[in-house]
Amino acid sequence: MAKPSRTKPTVLIADDDLEILTMVRTLLRRRDIKLLEASDGDEAIRLIRENKPDLVVLDVMMPGRSGWEICKAIREDDVLKGTGVIMLTGIGERLNELTSPLYGADEFLDKPFELAALDGAVTKVLAAHGF
Repeated sequence: MAKPSRTKPTVLIADDDLEILTMVRTLLRRRDIKLLEASDGDEAIRLIRENKPDLVVLDVMMPGRSGWEICKAIREDDVLKGTGVIMLTGIGERLNELTSPLYGADEFLDKPFELAALDGAVTKVLAAHGF
C-alpha cells in the first residue's frame, strides 16, 4: 500500500473506561502522531468521519455504537475502508477471537492486555498502512 500523503498518522482511541483511555493515550503520545479521543461510540464515528484517521483503537462495549458496529461502518465506507482497526475488549478471549475478524478488525487484544502487545499491534497496523 502506498504511503499516505500525511507524514504523521492520525490515531483515534475510543473507550468509555477512563483508565484504559488514559493508559492508551500515554502509550501513544510517545509516538509522532496526531491523537484523537472519544468516550462513546457515537462520538467515535463522528470523529472518524470528520478526521479520517489512519488507525482506530476501539473498545467493543461502549455507550452508543459498539466497537463492532463502528468497525463494520468503517469497512463499508469506501473513503474509510483503508483505516486500520484494533479492537480492545473484556468480553472474553474466544468471543473476541471469533467476532473481531468478522467485522474486519486488523488486530484485537483482550482486556487486560500488556502495553507491549498494544504497542506491537499499533506498529504492525500502521506499518501495513504505510507508516
